Order: sequence, then C-alpha cells, then structure tokens
Amino acid sequence: MHYTIFASPVGELLLAGDKLGLRRLCFLDDRAAPPETAQWQRDDEALAEAREEVLAYLVGRRRSFNVDVAPEGSDAQREVWAAVMRIPYGRTRTYGEVAQRLGSGKPVIAVSSASAANPLPILIPCHRLVAAKGIGRYSGGEALKQRLLDMECGTAGLQ
Repeated sequence: MHYTIFASPVGELLLAGDKLGLRRLCFLDDRAAPPETAQWQRDDEALAEAREEVLAYLVGRRRSFNVDVAPEGSDAQREVWAAVMRIPYGRTRTYGEVAQRLGSGKPVIAVSSASAANPLPILIPCHRLVAAKGIGRYSGGEALKQRLLDMECGTAGLQ
C-alpha cells in the first residue's frame, strides 16, 4: 500500500491506496501518526492526482472525484457507502432517508455504523449524512462537518 501525507485547509491528511484504488483518507492530528509497517510505503508521486483532487475539492474548485476508490468493508458497508456517494454535492440526506432508500428493512443504525466506519471521508462524502435532529457525528469532528457542508452550500472554500 502506498501513502502520502499532505497539508490541507482542514489540517494534515493521510491518503493511502494500491492498484485497485484509494483505500484510506485519515485526518491526522497530534494523536495520529502515519503507519509504520513494511506493507505501507510512502509514495507522494503515486498519489499525486488523488491529493490534487482532494485539495481542489477543499478550496471549492471541484465537486466530484475521478480517482478510483476501493474501500475495504463488509458488503453492507459498501452498499451504504455507494448510497452516500449518490448524495449530490451541496445536499444532505438523513440516516433514515438513506436507510429507507436502501430498502429491505435496512435499519438506521446500520447506515450510521457504516458511515462511522467510512475509510474515505470526503471522497465518500459521509459529511452529507445528517441526523434527523442535528448535524450528526463525523470522523473529522462536527465543526469540520459543518465547514464542509457550508462550503458545498456556497461559501468559497476552506481557506
């Protein structure tokens, strides 16, 4: 697995992927550290296109992504992530709405749990999932979730 670490308007990010696509995007902070494993190798060049797409999104110059994503998760999680990727830029859906659209008795907790396990925040835009009453949780924190939603609704990016 290749990874890169880069500065962004939302702090330092780690992006990792392999030949199948992007596998992880992590918000790094003082507590988080890059992986120290033989299977992970830093390769800034291999992930340059993905890095540039993420940065362009964060400053309001991009609304969608062209890079391949290959998140690892259960079939149920991947089903939820695919539904989240269909939420249009600048729009939100509640956990309940997504559960209902997926049908077959999918409980809201399954949608919420899959969102919390999302290995590619921003690329799989789980920030567009909101609670029925309130903004809901986000791996980057509720303040960042609100910033991303505000940016998508018309502000000029996250400078």
